[in-house]
Amino acid sequence: MAQSWKMDVGINHVGAYQVSGKPFAQGGIDATNATKVSFPYVTRWIYIVNRTGEDVKVGFSEAGVRDDGVMAGGSEYFIVSRKNSDARFASARLELKVSELWLSGSALVDVCAGLTSIPTNRTSMGDGLPSWSGSAGVG
Repeated sequence: MAQSWKMDVGINHVGAYQVSGKPFAQGGIDATNATKVSFPYVTRWIYIVNRTGEDVKVGFSEAGVRDDGVMAGGSEYFIVSRKNSDARFASARLELKVSELWLSGSALVDVCAGLTSIPTNRTSMGDGLPSWSGSAGVG
């Protein structure tokens, strides 16, 4: 018998964002070319560290960060600056609910995130595509 009252957590489940995030860390990412970082669950927050002398573009779709003549776009991103002498440059803690990030331009990037209990497939629209991939302002 189906349990119509039972609902799984989704993208607007407030409780999933009120608790501390499950830790996620991926270091030493070579993002010289457009590189995807996939999260196993939707994020509560993200933090990006750039450990090279080159700026890194951070976006939410491949088209947002890629600007190599093969793929149009490459203008929907923000920059985490290159390091300056002894200091490492990092983003602020960004309160974003995403299932993936795209990085481009730096050979050494670290990503840290707090994860919710929301499966990444809950970010999809009715057509089955991720809701931020190709959306306006994303690339």
